[in-house]
Amino acid sequence: MKKIILIGDSIRMGYDKYVKEAFSETAEVYYPADNCRFATYIIRFVHEWKKKGEWPEDADLVHWNAGLWDVPEIMGDDPVTPIEHYAVQIARIDRRLRELFPKAKIVFATSTAVEEEKFGPVFKRRNATIEAFNAAAIKALEGTDTVIDDLYAVTAAAPEGCHSDMTHYSTPAGIEHVGGAVIGLISRELGIEPKAVDMDTFYPEAYPKKVIGN
Repeated sequence: MKKIILIGDSIRMGYDKYVKEAFSETAEVYYPADNCRFATYIIRFVHEWKKKGEWPEDADLVHWNAGLWDVPEIMGDDPVTPIEHYAVQIARIDRRLRELFPKAKIVFATSTAVEEEKFGPVFKRRNATIEAFNAAAIKALEGTDTVIDDLYAVTAAAPEGCHSDMTHYSTPAGIEHVGGAVIGLISRELGIEPKAVDMDTFYPEAYPKKVIGN
């Protein structure tokens, strides 16, 4: 059995169990119960998640994302995390994951698109900002063998039925659309076949709304 670790914000929390079920015959899939939030939050806690979840050091692949918590513009201010600092943290996370999981292929997923017109005046996410942060992350990872999973492109073209709100893709169609892209990339990278997941009987992890966040 292959060993896969999923790390990321509430977008990951929408598809993690779907990925786990798809690979139930070919891989063990691990992920934290925590919302991994900001890039800096991952730096702080990833070693603790590994210990608490008893994640295997010999993992074959780590798929991770960070950014949607870093980009919000609150009360007309600049993004919560300055983009230069975000890029530094992305590179640090990449190095940390290699220290924790030295055998693993590392996959970075770009932050997903949002329906920006649905945000209110106080708290905003803008796709142009997300695109800039994604570009900064990819540049920060240049020179590594990290694989890029372009979930921004996947979600920018997502049908309306995929959206559960302006940020998330937690409808059955959204889970299949985003989770299917993640499954496809992992399948190619590890050479393992997923099984079909019956969406009539599938239920995602029951994360509390306060853990999911905005």
